Amino acid sequence: MDDIVKQALAKWPNVPLCYGWLALDARGNWRMRDERAQHLNLPGDKLTNAALVGFITRNYAADERGCWYFQNGPQRVYVALEATPYIVRTDPSDGWQLHTGAPLGTPEAAFMTEGGALVLRHSDIVAQLDDRDFAGVLPQLRMDGAPVADEVLLAWLEGRAEGALSLNGVAVQRIAADQLATRFGYISVPTPATA
Repeated sequence: MDDIVKQALAKWPNVPLCYGWLALDARGNWRMRDERAQHLNLPGDKLTNAALVGFITRNYAADERGCWYFQNGPQRVYVALEATPYIVRTDPSDGWQLHTGAPLGTPEAAFMTEGGALVLRHSDIVAQLDDRDFAGVLPQLRMDGAPVADEVLLAWLEGRAEGALSLNGVAVQRIAADQLATRFGYISVPTPATA
């Protein structure tokens, strides 16, 4: 957390919490959601200012409920997650890289949703693969040790084919997209806590 944020928290400890205005999309973009976007359930405007994106990224964390937020000075701005708390990309020189710029590390577990979204876990970090990187990762998938054909992978996703799917030696498990948050203990759309 930035020092300026820590100072603001000490100076103004009781600033109201903010919900609905910030989102993280499935490609790792921060999105500002004004009242219109919230009302119409639109993704919101992609933030492109490098300084602002860096500030949000450095001050991104989770609370005890599993709600992710950006600490904006003294105000906690909760983040709606389109996918998982982190989005991972592939980098030719650095391997798996989170949307925050940090490395993911070697995946310890892998999951695939019915829609073909690949989710990786390393320690307590859960990250969905940016869909634009899936074509590059596909050759790393194996079914029973052999390269997996597209039609076989689709059949496996639909439960019409059996076999041991793996990614670089890590078993890939099927998971329903609507079960990710429960399985990994995060809240996709934070709302105020009830007393």
